[in-house]
Amino acid sequence: MSIRVIVADDQEIVRTGLAMILDAQPDIDVIGEAADGRRAIELARRLRPDVCLFDIRMPGVDGIEATRSLAGPTVEDPLAVVVITTFDLDEYVYAALRAGARGFLLKNAGAALLSQAVHAAANGDALIAPSITARLLEAFARTGPASPPVKPIEALTDREEQILATVARGRTNSEIADEFYISLSTVKSHIASLMAKLGARNRVEIAMWAYETNRVRP
Repeated sequence: MSIRVIVADDQEIVRTGLAMILDAQPDIDVIGEAADGRRAIELARRLRPDVCLFDIRMPGVDGIEATRSLAGPTVEDPLAVVVITTFDLDEYVYAALRAGARGFLLKNAGAALLSQAVHAAANGDALIAPSITARLLEAFARTGPASPPVKPIEALTDREEQILATVARGRTNSEIADEFYISLSTVKSHIASLMAKLGARNRVEIAMWAYETNRVRP
């Protein structure tokens, strides 16, 4: 089945371009477009897409607020959101990820990376632009968490600690399976266990916990 996507960007030419790139993929279908965050929220709640692709800077309700409304910590049935922006600023990355985004891309990322991010989000994975990842690690190490990291409800196993580190570095399930010579189903089982122990809802929250507890360093 096709991955159903809505695109929100206040610039029509950018919005149309993103939609055309995604529609050109054989398994992605753009089912709605919005020029501002408020309309994006309305569309997302009505259509329940597999992935929302939101620009950060939009009039009225911006992409971060829209993300928080659809995927934030208090949302019972969160949607998958990928945030895309022209501005390579740490404050945007932090805000987007803490708001619940499953991906963060720059608009110059290219069609291939855009498609990968949408596929990753639809599969419950997370993709952050490679140009941002290293600096994000450094910033976490330098500033520390905004609040004390949660304590696991149960101690992590040695294998879970290994999986945790690879997730934090942006590895996909397939890459993790290859690295540790285990099956994809085993990887998924470990990640599900990590989410349960950490109270995390997705891989981004797992990765952020790894950074905040200094399990991953730049």
